Amino acid sequence: MKRVSFIAALILALCAAMALASAPKPTLTPDQALERLQRGNERFSAAKLIHPNQDPFRRTMTAKEGQKPFATILGCADSRVPLELVFDTGVGDLFVVRVAGNVTYFDGAGTIEYGADHLGSNLLVVLGHTKCGAVNAVLGGGEAHGNIPALVANIVPPVTRVKAENPGLTGEALANKAIEANTWQSIEDLFKQSPMMRDMVKAGNVKVVGAIYDIESGKVNWLGEHPKQAELVALTGGAK
Repeated sequence: MKRVSFIAALILALCAAMALASAPKPTLTPDQALERLQRGNERFSAAKLIHPNQDPFRRTMTAKEGQKPFATILGCADSRVPLELVFDTGVGDLFVVRVAGNVTYFDGAGTIEYGADHLGSNLLVVLGHTKCGAVNAVLGGGEAHGNIPALVANIVPPVTRVKAENPGLTGEALANKAIEANTWQSIEDLFKQSPMMRDMVKAGNVKVVGAIYDIESGKVNWLGEHPKQAELVALTGGAK
């Protein structure tokens, strides 16, 4: 009986060791991953795409060896924001989370955590975009139905704040301010909901930046880290 227990314990230990050994490790630093995205967007906006990692070999390799995305993108569901194209990437390069208004709720936060903790993605870009329908809907204050009010609830605070702080702004200028504020809000909501992401950022294992994609020019305006990141990652509480 003791021998059986010993063998069982040994098998469990070996399985755990194999799982740790096979856990994906980042091939790029967060800054290198960011630079790769920046170069890809420069190619996209200049119509000089190289379409990397889109051949049969890449598909076969990722099917057999699994995915090791070098970055995670939280972006909008808008059809004018095709994330893999915007950064000129291919199969297995990006771990993508898309939702109208690029808002952060617990399901999105959990997906982002999975990308960082299980897939080795050490860069998160929260990407807003110009002419965002979700933000403009909140700005307009029109009536929403179904599940849409719950979807845009996290957009209301940044829009309300921007309108109060910029009483003279209207039209596109106001919308652009609100879109940027909503991008920052999504990062703030993520840090408030996710102790895991706070810890990974504090340890220097993950970098989180905001950005705005211009749907007409194709260019991404990089905002950098949240202005209050140090304060946000020092928070306590959130999902366990």
